[in-house]
Amino acid sequence: MSVSPAEPSFAELFTPKLITVLREGYGWADLRADAVSGLTVAVVALPLSMAIAIASGVSPERGLYTAIAGGLIISLIGGSRFQIGGPAGAFIGLVAGVVERHGYDGLAIATVIAGMLLIVVGLLRLGTYIKYIPFPVTVGFTAGIAVIIFASQLRDLLGLTITHEPSALLPKLIAVRDALPTINWPTVGITLMSIAVILVLRRLRPGWPSFLIAVALAATVCAIFHLDVQTVSSRFGAIPRSLPSPALPTFSIEKVQAVLPDGIAIALLGAIESLLSAVVADGMTGRRHRSNCELSAQGLANIGSILFGGICVTGTVARTATNVRAGARGPISGIFHCGYLLVFLIVAAPLVGFIPLAALAAVLAVVAWNMAEKEQFWSLLRSSGGDAVVLLSTFLLTIFVDLVTGIAVGVVLGALLFLHRMAEAIEIDGGHALDDVADSDGRERYDPARATNRDVIVYRISGAFFFGAVARVLTVLERLGPTPRVLVLNFEDVPLIDSTAAHSLTAFVNKLKRSGTRVIFAAARQPVRRVLIRAGLKPPLVRYTARSSDPLIEQP
Repeated sequence: MSVSPAEPSFAELFTPKLITVLREGYGWADLRADAVSGLTVAVVALPLSMAIAIASGVSPERGLYTAIAGGLIISLIGGSRFQIGGPAGAFIGLVAGVVERHGYDGLAIATVIAGMLLIVVGLLRLGTYIKYIPFPVTVGFTAGIAVIIFASQLRDLLGLTITHEPSALLPKLIAVRDALPTINWPTVGITLMSIAVILVLRRLRPGWPSFLIAVALAATVCAIFHLDVQTVSSRFGAIPRSLPSPALPTFSIEKVQAVLPDGIAIALLGAIESLLSAVVADGMTGRRHRSNCELSAQGLANIGSILFGGICVTGTVARTATNVRAGARGPISGIFHCGYLLVFLIVAAPLVGFIPLAALAAVLAVVAWNMAEKEQFWSLLRSSGGDAVVLLSTFLLTIFVDLVTGIAVGVVLGALLFLHRMAEAIEIDGGHALDDVADSDGRERYDPARATNRDVIVYRISGAFFFGAVARVLTVLERLGPTPRVLVLNFEDVPLIDSTAAHSLTAFVNKLKRSGTRVIFAAARQPVRRVLIRAGLKPPLVRYTARSSDPLIEQP
Protein backbone atom coordinates (compact mmCIF):
# COMPACT_ATOMS: atom_id res chain seq x y z
CA MET A 1 0.00 0.00 0.00
CA SER A 2 1.44 3.36 -1.04
CA VAL A 3 1.46 6.13 1.52
CA SER A 4 1.42 9.73 0.32
CA PRO A 5 3.90 12.01 2.07
CA ALA A 6 2.51 14.29 4.73
CA GLU A 7 2.01 17.92 3.84
CA PRO A 8 4.97 19.99 5.17
CA SER A 9 4.06 22.20 8.10
CA PHE A 10 4.40 25.97 8.08
CA ALA A 11 7.44 25.73 10.34
CA GLU A 12 9.13 23.26 7.99
CA LEU A 13 8.55 25.52 5.00
CA PHE A 14 9.42 28.86 6.57
CA THR A 15 12.11 28.19 9.17
CA PRO A 16 15.15 30.30 8.12
CA LYS A 17 18.22 28.31 7.19
CA LEU A 18 20.19 30.29 9.79
CA ILE A 19 18.15 28.63 12.54
CA THR A 20 18.57 25.23 10.89
CA VAL A 21 22.35 25.64 10.73
CA LEU A 22 22.56 26.72 14.38
CA ARG A 23 20.38 23.79 15.47
CA GLU A 24 22.69 21.36 13.70
CA GLY A 25 25.64 22.61 15.74
CA TYR A 26 27.84 25.57 14.93
CA GLY A 27 31.37 25.82 16.35
CA TRP A 28 34.43 28.06 16.18
CA ALA A 29 35.77 26.26 13.11
CA ASP A 30 32.52 27.05 11.28
CA LEU A 31 32.70 30.67 12.42
CA ARG A 32 36.27 31.04 11.12
CA ALA A 33 35.33 29.47 7.79
CA ASP A 34 32.35 31.82 7.41
CA ALA A 35 34.47 34.85 8.37
CA VAL A 36 36.97 34.03 5.61
CA SER A 37 34.33 33.25 2.97
CA GLY A 38 32.39 36.40 3.91
CA LEU A 39 35.51 38.49 3.34
CA THR A 40 36.09 36.82 -0.03
CA VAL A 41 32.55 37.59 -1.14
CA ALA A 42 32.75 41.19 0.15
CA VAL A 43 35.86 41.79 -1.94
CA VAL A 44 33.92 40.63 -5.03
CA ALA A 45 30.73 42.49 -4.08
CA LEU A 46 32.39 45.83 -3.38
CA PRO A 47 33.13 46.93 -6.97
CA LEU A 48 30.14 45.04 -8.39
CA SER A 49 27.62 46.73 -6.10
CA MET A 50 28.85 50.20 -7.04
CA ALA A 51 29.09 49.36 -10.75
CA ILE A 52 25.55 47.96 -10.86
CA ALA A 53 24.16 51.00 -9.04
CA ILE A 54 25.84 53.41 -11.46
CA ALA A 55 24.65 51.41 -14.47
CA SER A 56 21.13 51.46 -13.00
CA GLY A 57 21.07 55.24 -13.01
CA VAL A 58 21.63 55.87 -9.29
CA SER A 59 24.68 56.87 -7.23
CA PRO A 60 27.22 54.17 -6.28
CA GLU A 61 26.59 54.28 -2.55
CA ARG A 62 23.04 53.01 -3.14
CA GLY A 63 24.54 49.78 -4.42
CA LEU A 64 26.48 49.42 -1.16
CA TYR A 65 23.38 50.22 0.89
CA THR A 66 21.54 47.47 -1.02
CA ALA A 67 24.23 44.87 -0.40
CA ILE A 68 24.48 45.76 3.30
CA ALA A 69 20.82 46.17 4.31
CA GLY A 70 19.12 43.87 1.80
CA GLY A 71 21.87 41.27 1.91
CA LEU A 72 21.73 41.14 5.71
CA ILE A 73 17.99 40.42 5.78
CA ILE A 74 18.37 37.66 3.16
CA SER A 75 21.10 35.98 5.19
CA LEU A 76 19.15 36.30 8.45
CA ILE A 77 15.77 34.92 7.37
CA GLY A 78 16.33 33.40 3.91
CA GLY A 79 15.65 29.82 2.89
CA SER A 80 19.08 29.08 1.42
CA ARG A 81 22.24 28.30 3.38
CA PHE A 82 24.59 30.04 0.99
CA GLN A 83 22.56 32.78 -0.71
CA ILE A 84 24.31 36.16 -1.00
CA GLY A 85 21.96 39.07 -1.59
CA GLY A 86 22.71 42.37 -3.22
CA PRO A 87 22.10 44.44 -6.34
CA ALA A 88 22.09 42.26 -9.45
CA GLY A 89 23.14 42.97 -13.00
CA ALA A 90 19.91 41.43 -14.22
CA PHE A 91 18.00 44.45 -12.86
CA ILE A 92 20.10 47.11 -14.61
CA GLY A 93 17.88 47.69 -17.63
CA LEU A 94 14.67 47.45 -15.61
CA VAL A 95 15.84 49.77 -12.83
CA ALA A 96 17.37 52.29 -15.23
CA GLY A 97 14.06 52.53 -17.08
CA VAL A 98 12.10 53.12 -13.87
CA VAL A 99 14.58 55.77 -12.68
CA GLU A 100 14.42 57.53 -16.05
CA ARG A 101 10.60 57.65 -16.03
CA HIS A 102 9.82 58.13 -12.33
CA GLY A 103 13.06 59.03 -10.54
CA TYR A 104 14.46 57.28 -7.48
CA ASP A 105 11.22 57.84 -5.50
CA GLY A 106 9.31 55.95 -8.17
CA LEU A 107 11.85 53.14 -8.04
CA ALA A 108 11.56 53.00 -4.26
CA ILE A 109 7.77 52.67 -4.40
CA ALA A 110 7.99 50.02 -7.15
CA THR A 111 10.52 48.05 -5.09
CA VAL A 112 8.33 48.18 -1.97
CA ILE A 113 5.41 46.92 -4.07
CA ALA A 114 7.65 44.14 -5.39
CA GLY A 115 8.67 43.26 -1.85
CA MET A 116 5.06 42.97 -0.73
CA LEU A 117 4.23 40.81 -3.75
CA LEU A 118 7.15 38.50 -3.02
CA ILE A 119 6.02 38.10 0.59
CA VAL A 120 2.52 37.17 -0.59
CA VAL A 121 3.87 34.76 -3.22
CA GLY A 122 6.00 33.07 -0.57
CA LEU A 123 3.21 32.80 2.00
CA LEU A 124 0.86 31.38 -0.64
CA ARG A 125 3.55 28.78 -1.36
CA LEU A 126 3.77 29.66 -5.04
CA GLY A 127 7.55 29.51 -5.15
CA THR A 128 7.55 25.98 -6.54
CA TYR A 129 5.84 27.20 -9.71
CA ILE A 130 8.92 29.18 -10.74
CA LYS A 131 10.45 25.86 -11.85
CA TYR A 132 7.91 25.68 -14.67
CA ILE A 133 9.61 28.50 -16.57
CA PRO A 134 11.14 26.73 -19.61
CA PHE A 135 14.91 26.61 -19.95
CA PRO A 136 14.92 28.46 -23.34
CA VAL A 137 13.08 31.34 -21.64
CA THR A 138 15.70 31.54 -18.88
CA VAL A 139 18.58 31.47 -21.37
CA GLY A 140 16.81 33.96 -23.64
CA PHE A 141 16.11 36.66 -21.07
CA THR A 142 19.53 36.16 -19.44
CA ALA A 143 21.24 36.72 -22.79
CA GLY A 144 18.99 39.71 -23.43
CA ILE A 145 19.91 41.21 -20.06
CA ALA A 146 23.59 40.67 -20.90
CA VAL A 147 23.17 42.69 -24.10
CA ILE A 148 21.38 45.46 -22.20
CA ILE A 149 24.13 45.58 -19.55
CA PHE A 150 26.90 45.81 -22.13
CA ALA A 151 25.07 48.51 -24.10
CA SER A 152 24.56 50.50 -20.90
CA GLN A 153 28.34 50.57 -20.35
CA LEU A 154 29.38 51.85 -23.79
CA ARG A 155 29.29 55.45 -22.62
CA ASP A 156 31.74 54.88 -19.77
CA LEU A 157 33.84 52.31 -21.62
CA LEU A 158 34.60 54.89 -24.33
CA GLY A 159 34.41 58.06 -22.23
CA LEU A 160 31.69 59.54 -24.42
CA THR A 161 29.99 62.84 -23.70
CA ILE A 162 26.22 62.23 -23.77
CA THR A 163 23.90 64.80 -22.24
CA HIS A 164 20.98 62.41 -21.83
CA GLU A 165 21.39 58.65 -22.26
CA PRO A 166 18.07 56.88 -22.97
CA SER A 167 17.37 53.62 -21.18
CA ALA A 168 15.81 51.87 -24.20
CA LEU A 169 18.32 49.94 -26.30
CA LEU A 170 17.84 51.40 -29.77
CA PRO A 171 17.72 55.08 -28.66
CA LYS A 172 20.76 54.35 -26.47
CA LEU A 173 22.72 52.93 -29.40
CA ILE A 174 21.77 55.92 -31.54
CA ALA A 175 22.96 58.29 -28.82
CA VAL A 176 26.25 56.37 -28.54
CA ARG A 177 26.74 56.49 -32.29
CA ASP A 178 26.13 60.24 -32.39
CA ALA A 179 28.60 60.76 -29.52
CA LEU A 180 31.46 58.75 -31.03
CA PRO A 181 33.39 61.91 -32.06
CA THR A 182 33.73 62.72 -28.32
CA ILE A 183 35.58 59.47 -27.53
CA ASN A 184 38.18 59.85 -24.77
CA TRP A 185 41.31 57.82 -25.55
CA PRO A 186 42.73 57.77 -22.00
CA THR A 187 39.39 56.31 -20.91
CA VAL A 188 39.65 53.66 -23.62
CA GLY A 189 43.13 52.83 -22.34
CA ILE A 190 41.85 52.40 -18.77
CA THR A 191 39.03 50.22 -20.10
CA LEU A 192 41.36 47.93 -22.03
CA MET A 193 43.80 47.72 -19.13
CA SER A 194 41.02 46.84 -16.65
CA ILE A 195 39.55 44.13 -18.88
CA ALA A 196 43.01 42.69 -19.55
CA VAL A 197 43.84 42.56 -15.83
CA ILE A 198 40.55 40.81 -15.04
CA LEU A 199 40.98 38.21 -17.79
CA VAL A 200 44.66 37.52 -17.05
CA LEU A 201 44.08 37.14 -13.32
CA ARG A 202 41.12 34.84 -13.86
CA ARG A 203 43.30 32.63 -16.04
CA LEU A 204 46.53 32.67 -14.02
CA ARG A 205 45.29 33.38 -10.47
CA PRO A 206 41.58 32.41 -10.36
CA GLY A 207 41.52 32.68 -6.58
CA TRP A 208 42.48 36.37 -6.56
CA PRO A 209 39.81 39.13 -6.47
CA SER A 210 40.29 40.20 -10.10
CA PHE A 211 37.53 42.85 -10.06
CA LEU A 212 38.89 44.65 -7.02
CA ILE A 213 42.51 44.45 -8.22
CA ALA A 214 41.56 45.83 -11.65
CA VAL A 215 39.59 48.71 -10.12
CA ALA A 216 42.34 49.56 -7.60
CA LEU A 217 45.06 49.41 -10.29
CA ALA A 218 43.02 51.64 -12.61
CA ALA A 219 42.50 54.20 -9.82
CA THR A 220 46.23 54.16 -9.03
CA VAL A 221 47.25 54.67 -12.66
CA CYS A 222 44.81 57.56 -13.09
CA ALA A 223 46.07 59.24 -9.89
CA ILE A 224 49.77 58.83 -10.75
CA PHE A 225 49.52 60.02 -14.35
CA HIS A 226 46.72 62.56 -13.76
CA LEU A 227 44.67 61.11 -16.60
CA ASP A 228 41.71 63.08 -17.84
CA VAL A 229 39.04 60.46 -17.14
CA GLN A 230 35.76 60.56 -15.30
CA THR A 231 35.82 59.18 -11.77
CA VAL A 232 33.16 58.44 -9.18
CA SER A 233 33.76 61.76 -7.40
CA SER A 234 33.75 63.81 -10.61
CA ARG A 235 30.27 62.55 -11.49
CA PHE A 236 28.64 61.79 -8.13
CA GLY A 237 30.61 63.78 -5.58
CA ALA A 238 31.72 62.43 -2.19
CA ILE A 239 30.43 59.07 -0.98
CA PRO A 240 28.68 59.16 2.45
CA ARG A 241 30.50 57.27 5.20
CA SER A 242 27.46 55.74 6.87
CA LEU A 243 24.05 54.28 6.17
CA PRO A 244 21.25 56.84 5.92
CA SER A 245 18.52 57.00 8.52
CA PRO A 246 15.69 54.59 7.69
CA ALA A 247 12.85 56.17 5.77
CA LEU A 248 10.17 55.03 3.35
CA PRO A 249 9.20 56.98 0.21
CA THR A 250 6.06 59.09 0.15
CA PHE A 251 3.21 57.03 -1.26
CA SER A 252 0.25 58.31 -3.25
CA ILE A 253 -2.42 56.59 -5.30
CA GLU A 254 -1.13 58.20 -8.49
CA LYS A 255 2.47 57.09 -7.90
CA VAL A 256 1.46 53.57 -6.97
CA GLN A 257 -0.66 53.24 -10.11
CA ALA A 258 2.15 54.62 -12.25
CA VAL A 259 4.81 52.20 -11.01
CA LEU A 260 2.65 49.13 -10.34
CA PRO A 261 3.68 47.37 -13.60
CA ASP A 262 7.32 48.03 -12.72
CA GLY A 263 6.77 46.59 -9.24
CA ILE A 264 5.32 43.42 -10.76
CA ALA A 265 8.30 43.20 -13.13
CA ILE A 266 10.77 43.61 -10.27
CA ALA A 267 8.99 40.93 -8.23
CA LEU A 268 8.95 38.50 -11.16
CA LEU A 269 12.61 38.97 -11.99
CA GLY A 270 13.58 38.92 -8.33
CA ALA A 271 11.79 35.62 -7.78
CA ILE A 272 13.39 34.01 -10.81
CA GLU A 273 16.88 35.34 -10.10
CA SER A 274 16.90 34.47 -6.39
CA LEU A 275 15.57 30.94 -6.83
CA LEU A 276 17.92 30.33 -9.75
CA SER A 277 20.79 31.38 -7.51
CA ALA A 278 19.55 29.10 -4.71
CA VAL A 279 19.32 26.17 -7.14
CA VAL A 280 22.90 26.82 -8.27
CA ALA A 281 24.03 26.71 -4.62
CA ASP A 282 22.07 23.48 -4.08
CA GLY A 283 23.77 21.90 -7.08
CA MET A 284 27.21 22.86 -5.75
CA THR A 285 26.61 21.64 -2.19
CA GLY A 286 23.95 18.91 -2.34
CA ARG A 287 21.69 20.91 0.00
CA ARG A 288 18.08 21.92 -0.59
CA HIS A 289 16.73 25.41 -0.20
CA ARG A 290 13.23 26.40 0.97
CA SER A 291 11.84 28.29 -1.98
CA ASN A 292 8.84 29.92 -0.30
CA CYS A 293 10.88 30.96 2.74
CA GLU A 294 13.46 32.43 0.35
CA LEU A 295 10.85 34.42 -1.57
CA SER A 296 9.33 35.85 1.60
CA ALA A 297 12.82 36.83 2.78
CA GLN A 298 13.52 38.45 -0.58
CA GLY A 299 10.33 40.48 -0.18
CA LEU A 300 11.32 41.76 3.25
CA ALA A 301 14.86 42.41 2.01
CA ASN A 302 13.60 44.62 -0.81
CA ILE A 303 11.55 46.67 1.62
CA GLY A 304 14.53 46.85 4.00
CA SER A 305 16.84 47.92 1.19
CA ILE A 306 14.58 50.83 0.29
CA LEU A 307 14.27 51.71 3.97
CA PHE A 308 18.03 52.40 4.00
CA GLY A 309 18.28 54.11 0.61
CA GLY A 310 19.10 51.09 -1.54
CA ILE A 311 17.62 49.65 -4.73
CA CYS A 312 16.22 46.25 -5.73
CA VAL A 313 17.92 43.33 -4.01
CA THR A 314 17.97 39.66 -4.96
CA GLY A 315 20.06 36.53 -4.67
CA THR A 316 23.11 36.84 -6.90
CA VAL A 317 24.43 33.79 -8.72
CA ALA A 318 28.10 34.83 -9.04
CA ARG A 319 28.49 36.01 -5.44
CA THR A 320 26.61 32.97 -4.09
CA ALA A 321 28.84 30.63 -6.09
CA THR A 322 31.90 32.50 -4.80
CA ASN A 323 30.58 32.06 -1.27
CA VAL A 324 30.29 28.29 -1.73
CA ARG A 325 33.74 27.96 -3.31
CA ALA A 326 35.26 29.98 -0.47
CA GLY A 327 34.15 27.35 2.03
CA ALA A 328 31.08 28.94 3.62
CA ARG A 329 29.27 26.83 6.21
CA GLY A 330 26.00 28.75 6.37
CA PRO A 331 24.19 32.11 6.31
CA ILE A 332 26.60 33.65 8.81
CA SER A 333 29.04 34.02 5.90
CA GLY A 334 26.51 36.35 4.26
CA ILE A 335 26.19 38.30 7.51
CA PHE A 336 29.98 38.72 7.63
CA HIS A 337 29.90 39.89 3.99
CA CYS A 338 27.47 42.67 4.93
CA GLY A 339 29.58 43.63 7.94
CA TYR A 340 32.76 43.91 5.89
CA LEU A 341 31.01 46.15 3.37
CA LEU A 342 29.72 48.37 6.18
CA VAL A 343 33.26 48.69 7.58
CA PHE A 344 34.55 49.64 4.15
CA LEU A 345 31.84 52.26 3.78
CA ILE A 346 32.73 53.80 7.14
CA VAL A 347 36.51 53.65 6.80
CA ALA A 348 37.36 53.86 3.11
CA ALA A 349 34.48 55.78 1.49
CA PRO A 350 36.77 58.70 0.42
CA LEU A 351 38.88 56.28 -1.64
CA VAL A 352 35.87 55.39 -3.78
CA GLY A 353 35.96 58.83 -5.36
CA PHE A 354 39.25 58.00 -7.13
CA ILE A 355 37.82 54.99 -8.99
CA PRO A 356 37.52 55.61 -12.76
CA LEU A 357 34.07 54.93 -14.13
CA ALA A 358 35.73 53.10 -17.02
CA ALA A 359 37.09 50.50 -14.60
CA LEU A 360 33.65 49.85 -13.13
CA ALA A 361 32.23 49.68 -16.65
CA ALA A 362 34.90 47.13 -17.54
CA VAL A 363 33.80 45.02 -14.56
CA LEU A 364 30.21 45.01 -15.83
CA ALA A 365 31.32 44.32 -19.40
CA VAL A 366 33.02 41.14 -18.19
CA VAL A 367 29.95 40.27 -16.09
CA ALA A 368 27.72 40.70 -19.15
CA TRP A 369 29.98 38.46 -21.24
CA ASN A 370 29.98 35.75 -18.58
CA MET A 371 26.23 35.82 -17.92
CA ALA A 372 25.25 35.51 -21.60
CA GLU A 373 25.33 31.67 -21.45
CA LYS A 374 26.66 31.51 -25.00
CA GLU A 375 27.08 27.73 -25.16
CA GLN A 376 23.50 27.08 -24.05
CA PHE A 377 22.24 29.78 -26.43
CA TRP A 378 23.82 28.19 -29.51
CA SER A 379 22.92 24.70 -28.34
CA LEU A 380 19.24 25.62 -28.06
CA LEU A 381 19.30 27.28 -31.45
CA ARG A 382 20.47 23.99 -32.97
CA SER A 383 18.36 21.65 -30.85
CA SER A 384 14.91 22.14 -32.38
CA GLY A 385 12.86 24.72 -34.23
CA GLY A 386 10.43 25.10 -31.33
CA ASP A 387 13.11 25.76 -28.74
CA ALA A 388 14.79 28.22 -31.11
CA VAL A 389 11.54 30.16 -31.54
CA VAL A 390 11.00 30.37 -27.76
CA LEU A 391 14.63 31.39 -27.20
CA LEU A 392 14.76 34.08 -29.88
CA SER A 393 11.32 35.48 -29.01
CA THR A 394 12.32 35.89 -25.37
CA PHE A 395 15.75 37.29 -26.27
CA LEU A 396 14.54 39.85 -28.84
CA LEU A 397 11.52 41.00 -26.82
CA THR A 398 13.72 41.43 -23.74
CA ILE A 399 16.19 43.73 -25.50
CA PHE A 400 13.78 45.62 -27.75
CA VAL A 401 10.56 45.78 -25.69
CA ASP A 402 10.95 44.90 -22.01
CA LEU A 403 11.78 42.02 -19.73
CA VAL A 404 8.25 41.18 -18.59
CA THR A 405 6.97 40.96 -22.16
CA GLY A 406 9.91 38.76 -23.09
CA ILE A 407 9.32 36.36 -20.21
CA ALA A 408 5.53 36.31 -20.65
CA VAL A 409 5.66 35.59 -24.37
CA GLY A 410 8.43 33.05 -23.88
CA VAL A 411 6.48 31.15 -21.20
CA VAL A 412 3.32 31.09 -23.35
CA LEU A 413 5.25 29.87 -26.40
CA GLY A 414 7.06 27.32 -24.27
CA ALA A 415 3.77 26.04 -22.87
CA LEU A 416 2.26 25.76 -26.37
CA LEU A 417 5.38 23.93 -27.56
CA PHE A 418 5.11 21.51 -24.64
CA LEU A 419 1.42 20.88 -25.31
CA HIS A 420 2.17 20.23 -28.99
CA ARG A 421 4.88 17.74 -28.08
CA MET A 422 2.60 16.01 -25.57
CA ALA A 423 -0.16 15.80 -28.17
CA GLU A 424 2.26 14.31 -30.69
CA ALA A 425 3.51 11.81 -28.11
CA ILE A 426 0.13 10.12 -27.62
CA GLU A 427 -0.18 6.80 -29.44
CA ILE A 428 -3.23 4.85 -30.55
CA ASP A 429 -3.12 1.49 -32.23
CA GLY A 430 -5.31 -1.58 -32.66
CA GLY A 431 -7.88 -3.09 -34.93
CA HIS A 432 -9.90 -6.32 -35.37
CA ALA A 433 -8.97 -9.29 -33.17
CA LEU A 434 -11.12 -9.41 -30.03
CA ASP A 435 -13.51 -11.84 -28.50
CA ASP A 436 -15.60 -11.71 -25.36
CA VAL A 437 -15.07 -14.84 -23.30
CA ALA A 438 -17.03 -15.72 -20.17
CA ASP A 439 -15.20 -17.13 -17.17
CA SER A 440 -16.59 -19.83 -14.87
CA ASP A 441 -17.79 -17.12 -12.51
CA GLY A 442 -19.94 -15.63 -15.24
CA ARG A 443 -17.93 -12.44 -15.63
CA GLU A 444 -16.74 -11.53 -19.09
CA ARG A 445 -13.02 -10.98 -19.62
CA TYR A 446 -11.02 -9.75 -22.59
CA ASP A 447 -8.38 -12.34 -23.48
CA PRO A 448 -6.19 -11.27 -26.45
CA ALA A 449 -4.89 -14.84 -26.84
CA ARG A 450 -8.41 -16.13 -27.59
CA ALA A 451 -9.63 -13.12 -29.60
CA THR A 452 -11.16 -14.18 -32.93
CA ASN A 453 -14.33 -12.15 -33.27
CA ARG A 454 -14.12 -9.88 -36.32
CA ASP A 455 -17.07 -7.82 -35.10
CA VAL A 456 -15.03 -6.51 -32.20
CA ILE A 457 -12.36 -3.81 -32.46
CA VAL A 458 -9.90 -2.84 -29.75
CA TYR A 459 -7.79 0.29 -29.61
CA ARG A 460 -5.04 0.91 -27.10
CA ILE A 461 -4.36 4.55 -26.20
CA SER A 462 -1.01 5.44 -24.63
CA GLY A 463 -0.12 8.85 -23.23
CA ALA A 464 -1.77 11.90 -21.71
CA PHE A 465 -5.21 12.35 -23.31
CA PHE A 466 -5.90 16.10 -23.15
CA PHE A 467 -7.38 18.78 -25.36
CA GLY A 468 -4.27 18.98 -27.54
CA ALA A 469 -4.45 15.27 -28.37
CA VAL A 470 -8.20 15.05 -29.02
CA ALA A 471 -8.00 15.64 -32.75
CA ARG A 472 -5.23 13.08 -33.18
CA VAL A 473 -7.09 10.34 -31.29
CA LEU A 474 -10.55 10.97 -32.77
CA THR A 475 -9.13 11.07 -36.28
CA VAL A 476 -7.87 7.52 -35.81
CA LEU A 477 -11.06 6.30 -34.12
CA GLU A 478 -13.31 7.75 -36.81
CA ARG A 479 -11.54 5.61 -39.41
CA LEU A 480 -13.12 2.43 -38.06
CA GLY A 481 -14.70 1.61 -41.39
CA PRO A 482 -17.86 -0.50 -41.06
CA THR A 483 -19.46 0.06 -37.70
CA PRO A 484 -18.29 -2.74 -35.35
CA ARG A 485 -20.52 -4.57 -32.90
CA VAL A 486 -18.15 -3.80 -30.00
CA LEU A 487 -15.42 -1.20 -29.62
CA VAL A 488 -12.98 -1.62 -26.71
CA LEU A 489 -10.83 1.36 -25.73
CA ASN A 490 -7.93 0.19 -23.57
CA PHE A 491 -7.05 3.06 -21.22
CA GLU A 492 -4.46 1.15 -19.21
CA ASP A 493 -1.63 3.45 -20.38
CA VAL A 494 -3.54 6.73 -20.10
CA PRO A 495 -2.22 8.50 -16.98
CA LEU A 496 -4.62 11.45 -17.21
CA ILE A 497 -7.50 12.84 -19.20
CA ASP A 498 -8.95 16.34 -19.13
CA SER A 499 -12.56 17.45 -19.46
CA THR A 500 -12.17 18.51 -23.10
CA ALA A 501 -10.97 15.06 -24.13
CA ALA A 502 -13.61 13.35 -22.00
CA HIS A 503 -16.50 15.35 -23.45
CA SER A 504 -15.20 14.88 -27.00
CA LEU A 505 -15.04 11.15 -26.32
CA THR A 506 -18.58 11.22 -24.93
CA ALA A 507 -19.87 12.78 -28.16
CA PHE A 508 -18.02 10.12 -30.18
CA VAL A 509 -19.44 7.31 -28.01
CA ASN A 510 -23.00 8.68 -28.37
CA LYS A 511 -22.54 8.72 -32.12
CA LEU A 512 -21.49 5.05 -32.09
CA LYS A 513 -24.38 4.13 -29.79
CA ARG A 514 -26.83 5.48 -32.33
CA SER A 515 -25.29 3.07 -34.84
CA GLY A 516 -25.70 0.13 -32.48
CA THR A 517 -22.09 -0.15 -31.31
CA ARG A 518 -21.29 -1.14 -27.74
CA VAL A 519 -18.30 0.76 -26.33
CA ILE A 520 -16.14 -0.60 -23.49
CA PHE A 521 -13.52 1.43 -21.63
CA ALA A 522 -10.93 -1.02 -20.32
CA ALA A 523 -8.52 -0.68 -17.41
CA ALA A 524 -9.06 3.02 -16.85
CA ARG A 525 -7.26 4.31 -13.75
CA GLN A 526 -9.38 5.68 -10.94
CA PRO A 527 -8.69 9.42 -11.67
CA VAL A 528 -9.38 8.80 -15.36
CA ARG A 529 -12.59 6.92 -14.51
CA ARG A 530 -13.84 9.84 -12.44
CA VAL A 531 -13.34 12.30 -15.31
CA LEU A 532 -15.05 9.95 -17.78
CA ILE A 533 -18.03 9.46 -15.49
CA ARG A 534 -18.36 13.21 -14.89
CA ALA A 535 -18.40 13.70 -18.66
CA GLY A 536 -21.52 11.49 -18.91
CA LEU A 537 -20.14 7.98 -19.47
CA LYS A 538 -22.30 6.04 -16.98
CA PRO A 539 -20.91 2.70 -15.76
CA PRO A 540 -23.86 0.25 -15.63
CA LEU A 541 -21.58 -2.84 -15.70
CA VAL A 542 -18.25 -3.62 -14.03
CA ARG A 543 -15.88 -5.66 -16.18
CA TYR A 544 -12.31 -6.75 -15.77
CA THR A 545 -9.32 -7.22 -18.05
CA ALA A 546 -7.12 -10.28 -18.02
CA ARG A 547 -4.11 -8.10 -17.15
CA SER A 548 -5.59 -5.73 -14.61
CA SER A 549 -8.09 -5.71 -11.78
CA ASP A 550 -9.11 -2.16 -12.61
CA PRO A 551 -12.79 -1.96 -13.54
CA LEU A 552 -14.05 -1.00 -16.95
CA ILE A 553 -16.75 1.44 -17.90
CA GLU A 554 -19.10 -0.13 -20.41
CA GLN A 555 -21.44 1.90 -22.58
CA PRO A 556 -24.24 -0.47 -23.73
